Amino acid sequence: MIKDKVIKLVNAKYLDNYKVELQFDDNVVRQIDFGDFLSTHSHPQYDKYKKLSNFKRFRIDRNNLVWGRYWDLDFDLWKLYQGINPK
Repeated sequence: MIKDKVIKLVNAKYLDNYKVELQFDDNVVRQIDFGDFLSTHSHPQYDKYKKLSNFKRFRIDRNNLVWGRYWDLDFDLWKLYQGINPK
């Protein structure tokens, strides 16, 4: 994989617990588990997403997977593309 490659996130689907399936424009599909990140990063901005009903409210905005109106949570798209779970 070439880091200079332009990637586009085209779909994100909730799977279970804190797992999301991401599909990119080149048909790469990754299953990402955000559970470790949420359990080890305690912060009022993040803690509300430990509740699954809030976690499930993610969206794609400007080619980023985000939670919250003001992007309370967002992650490096290149790492997600590589299948690296946030820590």
